[in-house]
Amino acid sequence: MKVWHEVDSWQAARRSLPSGATIGFVPTMGALHEGHRALLERAREENAVVVLSLFVNPTQFDDPADLEKYPRTLEADLRLVRGVADHVLVPTAGQLYPDEYRYRVTETKDSRELEGAHRPGHFDGVLTVVLKLLNLVQPRRAYFGEKDWQQLQLVRGMVRAFFLPVEIVACRTVREADGLAMSSRNRRLSPAGRAQAAEFPRILRETPDAGDARRALEAAGFSVDYVVDSDGARLAAVRLEKVRLIDHVRR
Repeated sequence: MKVWHEVDSWQAARRSLPSGATIGFVPTMGALHEGHRALLERAREENAVVVLSLFVNPTQFDDPADLEKYPRTLEADLRLVRGVADHVLVPTAGQLYPDEYRYRVTETKDSRELEGAHRPGHFDGVLTVVLKLLNLVQPRRAYFGEKDWQQLQLVRGMVRAFFLPVEIVACRTVREADGLAMSSRNRRLSPAGRAQAAEFPRILRETPDAGDARRALEAAGFSVDYVVDSDGARLAAVRLEKVRLIDHVRR
């Protein structure tokens, strides 16, 4: 496994890869868990070369405090992915944003709902960094988890809009034993908060409609940003102990 900290060095290495080798790509912000490893294992099964990126993207944070608190666990991340990733990109913000974010991708409709309504500018940052990374890696396939359902749909839309030659592969959400979707944010909860968080997916699964789910979540002590039923699934975002949790539950 090779780790690349310099964009120029990676680009030279990318040009040296066999022209016919399929590349599978998993973009992440680090603080990896078994859900990320599942994405990499899927990429390993379907491609000759697997590339991972570890980059805490500052442009998708609407709250500077949230950016500051985001866990950075590079050494642990590298240990977790050894054996499944061939190349790991660990660029700096200065390398990915030499223009200081003057040029960006903006989607003007779906990105302004749900997550976008509660986190202004969030999806501009997400789509911009994903486009940059896809251009740097030039993969055949890129892998995203279904927990971030709105992000997944927007990335798919961007790929279609800009005619990018990459397949966006959706992977089922990996969950803890108690049903909570794996997330780097979970580690910011206290033990009591972590136990309470398991009620989040249970309520989403068991309540008959979105209105009932919202009321049940509020009664259980969550602050609810939204709960929406759409296309046989329920999307929701809540806050607990100042930690924001999202989920996508198939109905």
